[in-house]
Amino acid sequence: MKKKLVGVLLTAAMAVSALAGCGSKEAAAPAESKAAEEKTETVQEATEEAEAAEGEEVLTVWCWDPNFNVYAMKQAEALYQKDHPNFKLDIQEKVYTDIEQSLITAAEAGNYDTLPDIFLMQDYSFHKDVANYPEIFTELTDSGIDFSQFSGGKLADSTVDGKHYGIPFDNGATIMAIRSDMVEKAGLTVEDFKDTTWSEFMELAKKVVDANGVPMLTSSGGSEIVIEMLQSAGASPMQDGEVKLVDNAALKKAIEVYKQLIDEGIMVDYTDWDQYIASMNKGEAAGVIQGCWIMSSIQAAEDQSGEWAIVNMPALDEIDGATNYANCGGASWAVSSNCKNTELAFDFLNATFGSSVDLYDELLPNAGVIASYLPAAASDAYGEASEFYGGQAVYKDIVEFAGKVPGIDYGAYYSDIRSALTDAITNVVQNGADVETEIQNAQDTVEFNISE
Repeated sequence: MKKKLVGVLLTAAMAVSALAGCGSKEAAAPAESKAAEEKTETVQEATEEAEAAEGEEVLTVWCWDPNFNVYAMKQAEALYQKDHPNFKLDIQEKVYTDIEQSLITAAEAGNYDTLPDIFLMQDYSFHKDVANYPEIFTELTDSGIDFSQFSGGKLADSTVDGKHYGIPFDNGATIMAIRSDMVEKAGLTVEDFKDTTWSEFMELAKKVVDANGVPMLTSSGGSEIVIEMLQSAGASPMQDGEVKLVDNAALKKAIEVYKQLIDEGIMVDYTDWDQYIASMNKGEAAGVIQGCWIMSSIQAAEDQSGEWAIVNMPALDEIDGATNYANCGGASWAVSSNCKNTELAFDFLNATFGSSVDLYDELLPNAGVIASYLPAAASDAYGEASEFYGGQAVYKDIVEFAGKVPGIDYGAYYSDIRSALTDAITNVVQNGADVETEIQNAQDTVEFNISE
């Protein structure tokens, strides 16, 4: 292409020179000289443009949130450009519902030309979309990325049948954030709440409730905290492709714990998200168990700086393999089947989100991105004390939490399972329904939805 372009330009330049030679003898010499100079400049410019076009490396990216995901991609682009000056990203901001719909539309039409090279996907969508629309994805197992360096619990969300389809991005490790001042008012310390079981936590929480006159925990969504309890015990709601809610000891225990939290006034559950956030910011609860992304909402109450601390969540009693760690939410980067230069996409993702502690150090203070890339915990940025959390190195602790999260299998039916469990929990708590009966109803509901 470059040779053809230069040849055309040379022919045009020669024609200009020939025309100049038809003038008077007096004008011929300067005209020929000027034409030669213009010819040389034109050919040089064309050659440079052709070489630049041929050397340009461009990847298209779909993601949402300009202050978080888009910002992160721009920083990754700048980092990669240091060793690859011709590299560029075409970042297209799209809300996640639009991304999801575009993926489904492309898959159902069998036309993947509209897809970007890289896209961001909610973690809980991977299993369902890989199962239903496998042609959307490029498998990453042999991409050169060391997946062992990421949180196992987070990684499980984008791993299907032992194959990797996503590079974990933000951290969704579950935290228990508690008001240190309220805890101290009850004659307790933050240390008392670390590495507890739920029965131990209940006894401590009752003292905090009595001393402060507010619930120990605030929550929203009902089934979310139950699912976190389930994951903390490494108990999958799917086994060998089959729904496993019935005879799931960890699930039964988790629902019983949830009911006790509500019945004894230790936890309040809001259906309205704004009320949920307000309960933290206004001191209407002494703590919250949630994915670590909730910290930005907690920190909105600047007058409470120094009065919060972060610990791990309680572990289920009497359940083999129970831990104090879970994951809630987050997203991962995927490569589409429309990517024409997978080698470039793999190398870019590996050099940035797949291995760069420097990138994560940049994203933490400027965008609030907490890494699920485990080596980031050892950096100076993650080891810095947080004034808001009483001098605690919270980000280092959270990455360490993430490294201990058990991986579980939600299969392709996370939304169905969560919806059915929400109904079950509501009936147990509000209507006094039998736990085992409601779990059976939940299983029947999920199996029915799957069969349709």
